Amino acid sequence: MNESLTCVVWQPSELGECPVWSVREQALYWADILAGQLHRLDPRDGSVSTLQLPEELGCFGLREQGGFIVALRTGIYLLDAEGQLGERLAENPSGAEHSRFNDGRVDPWGRFWAGTLWQPRDRNGGQLVRVDAQHRAEVMAGDVMVSNGLAFSPDRAWVYHSDTPNHVLYRYPLDADGQPGPRQLLREFARGSGGRPDGAAFDSAGCYWSAQFDGGRVLRMSPDGQVLEEIQVPTRWPTMVAFGGHDLRTLYITSSREHRSAEELATWPLSGCVFATRVNVPGCAEPLFAG
Repeated sequence: MNESLTCVVWQPSELGECPVWSVREQALYWADILAGQLHRLDPRDGSVSTLQLPEELGCFGLREQGGFIVALRTGIYLLDAEGQLGERLAENPSGAEHSRFNDGRVDPWGRFWAGTLWQPRDRNGGQLVRVDAQHRAEVMAGDVMVSNGLAFSPDRAWVYHSDTPNHVLYRYPLDADGQPGPRQLLREFARGSGGRPDGAAFDSAGCYWSAQFDGGRVLRMSPDGQVLEEIQVPTRWPTMVAFGGHDLRTLYITSSREHRSAEELATWPLSGCVFATRVNVPGCAEPLFAG
């Protein structure tokens, strides 16, 4: 276990996901997907506040003008700082009956990307949609079962994207305007105790940090997918990472306790909590949605 790793939020989420560090607030936001809750941690005093939403909250981004853009089960909406839902910008492209939004973030051009997961797990029904500053929505990719691991390289040359149950990590080349090219298979993860690729983030050196769900670890990978570093966490089910702190060298890690038995939770009692550890390479400031 990394000696600097600590639990910073002891109240567990059922399915903690989508940690986002606000540089202007010096605070961490994250979602409890199944509870439809958007949490905020102030690391200075450890206080946590919560906005309650009417549906599952898959992912979200921070807005330039304040508030949020949020991906709920039925679609993508604006949300003000007090938790009031505004305009719906896009529908769930996979259909809300059998899917919900899962993972996403704002790209370096100020556009919001969000991917869906296909809940029946009988086909690759997940899709990835993008909303621009003019609130125009476009499906960018598909053919995944659970859209995950979305992250943009700091040189703006690539977007990485994983499919958790299929154990694969893809990447797409990006042109100068952020339009993706053909999908490339970057890495296929061995099936077994090592985990499956979940949420991720890039550091400023261009390395990709991936939470390994069911594997109890976070991997730091080179741009070509080679494992460079491993951080063990006190749960088998880490879900996503985010860089924060004044120097962006604090790695926050969310986790899940969804569908876990009493025996599993007795073994891993911190499942669902938020962890933090110091790292040597800083991350990148999270972009803000321009719309």
